[in-house]
Amino acid sequence: MVDVDSAMRASAYGSKRRKKSEEDKEKEKQSRVLEPFDPVATAKKETAEAYSMWIVIIYGVSVCMFMRYIFMPTLTEPTRALWLLPMLLIVTIPSLHKIMVPTEYYEIFTLGNWFRAGFLYFFSFIALSFILANPPLGDIAAPTISGGLDIETNDAVVDARWSTQQGTYYLETNQDTIDIVLGMSVRDNVDAETAIMTASIWYRGEMIANLSNGAVGELSEAQVRFDEVGGNWTRGDHKNTLTGDVLGPKVASRSEDVGLAWDISGMDLGDYEVRINLSEMGDPWEQNVWDAVYTINIVRVV
Repeated sequence: MVDVDSAMRASAYGSKRRKKSEEDKEKEKQSRVLEPFDPVATAKKETAEAYSMWIVIIYGVSVCMFMRYIFMPTLTEPTRALWLLPMLLIVTIPSLHKIMVPTEYYEIFTLGNWFRAGFLYFFSFIALSFILANPPLGDIAAPTISGGLDIETNDAVVDARWSTQQGTYYLETNQDTIDIVLGMSVRDNVDAETAIMTASIWYRGEMIANLSNGAVGELSEAQVRFDEVGGNWTRGDHKNTLTGDVLGPKVASRSEDVGLAWDISGMDLGDYEVRINLSEMGDPWEQNVWDAVYTINIVRVV
């Protein structure tokens, strides 16, 4: 037996389900209807975007050429203006479009167009800048000391540690004085042997050793001494993280690095400064210069 109230509720529920199903069918039917295609509007939009693309690319290339061949030769070293000025010019993109694009196409542009145009300009400028500022078209990177300092393994050395962050080589010895073979290597993106190197060791305000004052390629004795040490550097070898192959000592991990070594005798306990200056002829700058002051800290342990 079904009472009247239950029957009416069931009837209302069924009617509601049928009504909902009909609405869903109508919506599904409408979703299958294709929007009308307007070839004229589509062609107009594509033409406007083509205008924008070429304007932005040419603009980015023009700014890059100006910075590289007109602005950079007036400088002697990198400054924030080299990247800040081109970035500020992004705000001129809409105005540039308004001047160069016909009104009928300019009116189509939206905020999304300006956003995409800004990115296209940025990447056009960056990509060409890397090409023009690096070999073979340019050279703005100074030669550097590639792997810090190291010494040949020594029985008088109890412990040794190189701190890249502090630029300090810590030596612990069981003697009052110590003789070491000091090693380093020069790296450059063109030819490290053409770099001019000035290097010296200072102790308590006095220079105790003049290591170099000329072209790296002319330091034949220092290069031979480095090769004589071979793999007996205290910090060990640098290995490929994937294959585990030995690439060379950590102090000169690449084959193009020019290794240099000197015998330093009678070093007392205390702090020594290794002052290094590297320079080369640059393009567009007359000189690319790099300098650093490393520290050798020698302490005695029991």
